Amino acid sequence: MAGVALPGFQCSRFRHDGEERDVYRRDPSNGPGPAVVVIHEVPGITPAVRRFGERLVEEGYSVFLPHLFGTPDEPEDPFNTGRALLRACILHEFRVLARRGASPITEWLRALCRHAHAACGGPGVGVVGMCLTGNFGLALMADPSVMAPVLSQPSLPFGVTPSHRAALHVSDAALDTARCRIRDEGLRVLALRFTGDWMCPPERFERLRGELGEGVETIEIDSSAENLHGIARTAHSVLTRDFVDEDGHPTRAALDRVLALFEAQLRRVPNEAAAEG
Repeated sequence: MAGVALPGFQCSRFRHDGEERDVYRRDPSNGPGPAVVVIHEVPGITPAVRRFGERLVEEGYSVFLPHLFGTPDEPEDPFNTGRALLRACILHEFRVLARRGASPITEWLRALCRHAHAACGGPGVGVVGMCLTGNFGLALMADPSVMAPVLSQPSLPFGVTPSHRAALHVSDAALDTARCRIRDEGLRVLALRFTGDWMCPPERFERLRGELGEGVETIEIDSSAENLHGIARTAHSVLTRDFVDEDGHPTRAALDRVLALFEAQLRRVPNEAAAEG
C-alpha cells in the first residue's frame, strides 16, 4: 500500500530483491519525458526537494522521488534533521563511514533507474544525489541506464579522518566502470558544493578530479565570509534549501548546468541518417 501523499505526485510501491519502498512520480503535462531519479537529502523529501522535482518536471522531465527516510513534505527543522540523520546512520542500507564501497541501498536504486528508463524510454536516466546520497550517482553509473549523474554536496563518508575526507564512497570496480563509460560513451559527471561546507570537504572534489579528469565538472560556490552574494557560511544544499532562483546567482547557475547536462545526455538523438547511409 502506498504511503503519505506528496502534492502533485503519484505514489506507488517499488520492489526489488525483497526491498520495497514508496516512489513518487510526476510527469510533464504533455506526457512522460526522459526520467530523472532525485535521491533526497536529510531529513527527507522536504518541500524544497519537492520544489526541485517540480522544476525538473517544468523542464520536461519525468521525476521519480524514492522515499528513503523521513516524512514526505515535512518541513526541515533541526529536530527533523537530527532524527533523520540518526536513523540513516543506523539503517543497514547506509554505510556512513565506508570509503571504498557504496551503501547497499544503491542496489535497489539501480533497479529503480532501470524501471524508470523502461517506463519513460530515451537514452537513459538522470540521477541527482544530495548530501548523504550525493555520491550515489557514481555507484549508479555501474548500470547502463544511468546517463547523467549529478553529485550535489556529496557528504559520505563522514570526514572523520583525512582519508575519509578524500574518499568517494564507491567501490573500485564501480569507479573503474564510471571511468570506462566516460571514455567510451562520452558521459559526464557534475559535482556541486559550497566552499565552506565541512560536510562536503574540498579534498573530495580534488579526488573526483584526479579520478575522472575531464569527465567531471566540479562547481564550488563561494560561501566564505565576504562572498559577493551573501551566501551563508553554513550553506550546504545547493539545489534545495540554499538555492536562490535569481539570474546571476551562483546556485541558479549551478541549476542551469544541471539542466544542460540533462539536455546533452538525456535528449540524444541517434544519427539515423548516418546509419541509413
